[in-house]
Amino acid sequence: MGGVLLIEINQFGEVLQIKMSAEMGGRPLYWVAAYLVGGLLIDTGCRHTSNEFIDYIEGHRVDLAVNTHHHEDHVGGNSLLAQKFGVGILAHPAEIPLINRVPELNPYQQLVWGYPDPSLAAPLPENLRAGGYCFNAVHTPGHCAGHTALVEPERGWCFSGDLFVSENQKVLRADEDIIGIIKSAKKLLDLDIPGLKLFTSIGRIVEDGRGALRNFVDYLESLQAKVADLHSKGYQPPEIRDTLFGRESVMREPTGGHYSIENLVRSFLKAPS
Repeated sequence: MGGVLLIEINQFGEVLQIKMSAEMGGRPLYWVAAYLVGGLLIDTGCRHTSNEFIDYIEGHRVDLAVNTHHHEDHVGGNSLLAQKFGVGILAHPAEIPLINRVPELNPYQQLVWGYPDPSLAAPLPENLRAGGYCFNAVHTPGHCAGHTALVEPERGWCFSGDLFVSENQKVLRADEDIIGIIKSAKKLLDLDIPGLKLFTSIGRIVEDGRGALRNFVDYLESLQAKVADLHSKGYQPPEIRDTLFGRESVMREPTGGHYSIENLVRSFLKAPS
């Protein structure tokens, strides 16, 4: 992709954050974040910024990489990482075929993040030691089938991928399962880790991770009840959307409907009553 490619580096204690985005019109299109701690790299960004990412990574120790899931903004540096440094890639078994053979992307995905090269990944174990840290792989489906969060319980770190973006999520991908997302957020809460801190894939660091997840679950369950109530009164998904949110999200048109509020409503309605 032509234009400026942005790399932003932030240090959070022992955790190094690498934020990446292509630029358009003087602004970043969409930030994605990778994290490096103890020689373990969590996600590898998008294809558009992969060369810059690898150039930066070259000055750091990377023993192993984990993909939280297969989406194009999380695996874009896999191929170069393996080719240049021989770094192995791990992922949940459900994600491996989609990393090894990249699914077709929508036009907006190709524009914003680029088409990642296929890469070879191996199954992620339940427990992983790296640089003196012990990570637990927590299966958190909903965003996709094999989505996985990495948790370091002693330090309260949770590398949450795309499970959590904000406490009041309003749009959903057409292929996401909102009930699965709620269950996965509850699974992280059930770990009962004091001082849980979320390291999200958009670069947001949430110091009060437990509070944010609790608010997230409460918001979604309240919204689910409102959707169910309106549907019981005969409202159709577009009517439910407009009643609860006023109008459709601006994200619907540029993504061809891949992201929308109506997708969120329809996902709630797929849940067993």
